[in-house]
Amino acid sequence: MSISMTITEKAVREIKRIQTADQTATNAALRVMVIGGGCSGMSYKLGFDNQPAAANDKVIEQDGIKLVIDAKSFLYLAGTQLDFSDGLNGTGFVFNNPNAKRTCGCGSSFSA
Repeated sequence: MSISMTITEKAVREIKRIQTADQTATNAALRVMVIGGGCSGMSYKLGFDNQPAAANDKVIEQDGIKLVIDAKSFLYLAGTQLDFSDGLNGTGFVFNNPNAKRTCGCGSSFSA
């Protein structure tokens, strides 16, 4: 298992598109979190963060995108690939998480 988190080319393009459209997010890092809730117990949360990373945050830079992940969330996200889907089954970011033991039908929550 990889010890990092990666972003696909499609996800990079979509993140950059959002950053270009939202001037408050232009130079912001993308904060990735795991929070309690959802059908399977835990959910993913994404948001732009203009604050400096905390001392215990994991910072990953790829293709001009900076991901910031708190230490607790990173335990669940290590090895995860962030993708973007724009297909018939819906549009949005998709987490391909090798740590997920079970996911819900909509793919937005999981259990580990």
